[in-house]
Amino acid sequence: MDGLPTTHYLKSDDVHIAYQVFGEGSLDLLFVPGFVSNIEAIWESPDHRAFFRRLASFCRVILFDKRGTGMSDRGSQIFTLEQRMHDVQAILDAVGCERAALFGVSEGGPMSLLYAATYPARTSALVLYGSYAKRSWAPDYPFGWKDEQWARVFDDFERHWGTPQSIAVTMYAPSLAGDPEASERRAAYFRASASPGAAISIMKMNREIDVRHVLPAIRVPTLILHRAAERVIDVANARYMAEHISGSKLIELAGVDHSYLVGDRDALLDEVEVFLTGARHVYEPERVLATVLFVDIVGSTERAAALGDNAWRELLEAFYAKAREVLQHYRGREVNTSGDGLLAAFDGPARAIRCAGAIRDTVRLLGLEVRCGLHTGECELVGKDLAGIAVHIGARVASLAAPGEVLVSQTVRDLVAGSGLVFEERGPHRLRGVPNEWLLFRALPNELVR
Repeated sequence: MDGLPTTHYLKSDDVHIAYQVFGEGSLDLLFVPGFVSNIEAIWESPDHRAFFRRLASFCRVILFDKRGTGMSDRGSQIFTLEQRMHDVQAILDAVGCERAALFGVSEGGPMSLLYAATYPARTSALVLYGSYAKRSWAPDYPFGWKDEQWARVFDDFERHWGTPQSIAVTMYAPSLAGDPEASERRAAYFRASASPGAAISIMKMNREIDVRHVLPAIRVPTLILHRAAERVIDVANARYMAEHISGSKLIELAGVDHSYLVGDRDALLDEVEVFLTGARHVYEPERVLATVLFVDIVGSTERAAALGDNAWRELLEAFYAKAREVLQHYRGREVNTSGDGLLAAFDGPARAIRCAGAIRDTVRLLGLEVRCGLHTGECELVGKDLAGIAVHIGARVASLAAPGEVLVSQTVRDLVAGSGLVFEERGPHRLRGVPNEWLLFRALPNELVR
């Protein structure tokens, strides 16, 4: 899969639906997103890109934004499952697809169930991840959300939608806690996908969903995947569906995240590939050993509030200009930026450490303080972006750095032996979402730049 897919539009009833088609597999796979989505914003995320590139390695993927979200026509009204099912039919007709497997994630599951039962001749298989047949509690369905849980979510979306503090970030992907940059990226994706009003309307529709009566009518091969310890949709929902869909296969995966992008997504994709194709093909993403450097501005939110939007934007531009000058001098490559920092990659860890110290000292002339974190490991190349556990480790190391500190993993410290760099041990730390304890070291300031 080369480049980014083109976004197309079709008109379903009086609503414009945005969709993309990519991949060259013999199997057509319609990916039905959960909650909210944006089919153009996903390609800005290394994790999204890695996920969909893997799907495209064995399927022709049909991706769309549900009405009311993303690049499709927006609105704060409640759209029904029947309307969304009609949109799916229109998309499949538009791309010349006679029969497709449906991959329904979370909220995308109930509509996928309804479609598979209604149009079995056009459904080759059904994959459900983190999904449910009913969303709300009932005496005969004790694992749904109760009224107080719904009220808490509605209030949160009203006050915190699109921020890293929102339940949509903290509860849906708890492994991102302690990783400010990853949390901000996810918050930005939600902002691009829906307004607060639209998000609340969608959740109000979800509260009413009940497709339990459809389950016995499912006659297509069905795979149900669910993370056993996730906190949004109790795994009992998956077990209920498995009990009521004849011949279905349930696989409980390890992990606490509801988001399919966080945690061990390769394990999830392995199961999908085997189920749909009958074999696990060798998929070797392009990988490279790199030292990743995260640089975050300390107190950026407070500084932005004190300065105002225009002055903060000018200061931020000056920060990036100075940081890029230093990166060029130390032969680092800028990977991406967030609202208050940057990610860079190096082919040598010693230069990365010295670059971190030089950035820290240079931007102090602007009145800014930064914290830096570094880790060396194998990264997956996704276009110009980097993905993989090494990137997540680097971000978590940076989140533990004190203002003005350059903090590195033991891997980095060991690789620069003989460089003249001097370190002070900061002791073992647990990095959220990463196995085992990690020894971290502070690069001593007077030894950073030589």
